[in-house]
Order: sequence, then C-alpha cells, then structure tokens
Amino acid sequence: MNTEHFPTVKLPSAGASDDPRDLGLGSVAGESGHRRLLNVDGTFNVRRTGLGWSQQNTLYHAALTLSWPRFFAVLTFAYLLFNVFFALLFWCWGPNAIAGPVTDVPGGRFTRDFFFSVQTFATIGYGQIVPNGLAANLTVTVEALAGVLYQALAAGLFIARLTRPRAAIVFSDRAVVAPFHQGLALMLRMTNTRRSELLDLEARVVLSRMVMREGAPVRQYEGLTLDRDRVNFMPVAWTMVHPIVQGSPLWGATPESLARESAEVLVLTSGVDETYAQTVHSRTSYQAAEILFGYKFSTMFDTPNADGALIVDVRRIHATEPVTR
Repeated sequence: MNTEHFPTVKLPSAGASDDPRDLGLGSVAGESGHRRLLNVDGTFNVRRTGLGWSQQNTLYHAALTLSWPRFFAVLTFAYLLFNVFFALLFWCWGPNAIAGPVTDVPGGRFTRDFFFSVQTFATIGYGQIVPNGLAANLTVTVEALAGVLYQALAAGLFIARLTRPRAAIVFSDRAVVAPFHQGLALMLRMTNTRRSELLDLEARVVLSRMVMREGAPVRQYEGLTLDRDRVNFMPVAWTMVHPIVQGSPLWGATPESLARESAEVLVLTSGVDETYAQTVHSRTSYQAAEILFGYKFSTMFDTPNADGALIVDVRRIHATEPVTR
C-alpha cells in the first residue's frame, strides 16, 4: 500500500506498563469481550452497587434525566396521590368536616372531599364548600402549604429541564472503512439536529479490543488519530476520518479480526452550544459488526435552492453505498 500521501500519524506505544487510555473505564470493566462498553445512546454498561438508597436514588438527578413523558407521568401521579391523601383526612374527620350546599357529585362524600382537596391544593377557593371545625381547618392549613411547595418544585424542575444544556447530536448508525487518498480510512459521521450551532467541537476516538498478554486476554485501548479532530463550528455534518496507515491500530484489520478481538470504537465529542454558551457532550460506540468494509457514506447535500442556500438532508446521516472501483 502506498502511504507517501498520508500525513504523519504519531501513535503512542502500547506497552503493558503504559497508560491504557481507557477513558476511565478501567481494565476490569473491559474484561468481558462480548458486551459493549458504551451503548449507542452514550450510556455506559457499568452498574454500581454497595451504595445506600439515598446515594443510589438522587431525586433531583432522576427528575432531570427522566424522559418528558415519564416526567409528566410522575408529576401527575404525585398530584393525584397528594389529593387522595388529604381527601382521606377530610373523610376521616366525619361528614360535618366540610360545610356547604349539597351538590350532586358522583361517588359520594369521598369524591366531594377529593375535589375540595384539589381546590385547596391549588388555592382556588370557589367558596361553595368550606372546612368546618379545628381538624378540617388544620388540614387545610397543611395542605395549602404543601400545595405551594409542590407547585414551586414542579415549576422549578420544569424550567431546569428546559434550560439544561444538552447536545442534540445524531451519529451514523454504522462506521465505514472506505477509500481515502491512496489508502483506506475509518469514517463515521455526525450532525447537529438543532438550529443552534455547536462551536469549538472536539472529537476523540479510541479503539478497544481484546489482546493476549502473558497468556491471558486483556482489553487494550488505543487512540485513533483523526485527520481532523477539531472544527470551529458545524453547520452541516462532520465526517470523522482516521487514516489507516502503517502504525495505526487498524492497519491490516479485517471484519473477521475485529470480531475475533471483540473490537469496539468509542467516540466522545464535546463542544460549546451557542444558545447556552456552555459545553455539551455526546458519545457513542461501534462494535465490529457495525463497521462496514467496502462501503462509503452517501452524500447528504441536495441541489441548492433558488436563493443559493446549501441544503443538507439530515435524514441521510445513516445512508451508505458500496464502493465501486
């Protein structure tokens, strides 16, 4: 293979005593050669045990990381639970705990107590029915305070979720080994699905694979030097390219050898979201079966429109086609 047109690639040696460059996973976490280290959505396949309940279940963190449907489901469930609890208290104080004109409410006295709790909890106060007696008025006092705190907490979490900086990066579902200059290169593609721009975007790509060392299989991490590991901004897609030259960890690699070594390519990116002016991160990985040899990425660009603006079809981020000679 002719390599004189390739840039010089400086790769660290992979001695047994060197820093394994494992991104913090550690050697033990990578002992299994079959389960991927990093999921496609960027989560790690590591589970921590031995922590107390309060350490494992941080409610604020859970509220920020829940999906939006689950977040609203939790808020709705908590809202109903609060009102059922206070309705039971009013019901326990007897039929005279709530005074006012009798209205036709399906479900009897408990339903009336529940809707009175809703009015109290939300500080609505229609004035149709009112608490009667010390127990009922004390319950109203406690519920009014609980309602104010709940609404403040729910509003705070809602705003925190909306303003939380998060990258909306989509990675290609496959990486490819395609022609590059006079040789081959590992390529993977990513794009930003938001209208806001990402600035000073950086990428780091690491090859993880099982190797034999002193007669035992050990997971080894080797950095893959990119043709370009930083861009100032990304208005379109960015194809990350690792030239496969002599000295590259992928030199001479085949689909069979990568599968045999349980290879996994880890990708980590970071950049500044101009909307929040804060750093956001995104990550994914590709296992051996997700690396296509003899394919290249299809173009994402369409014909410019009437005003000459460049058109990028984000739906083609995953599109590949066979390499034709």
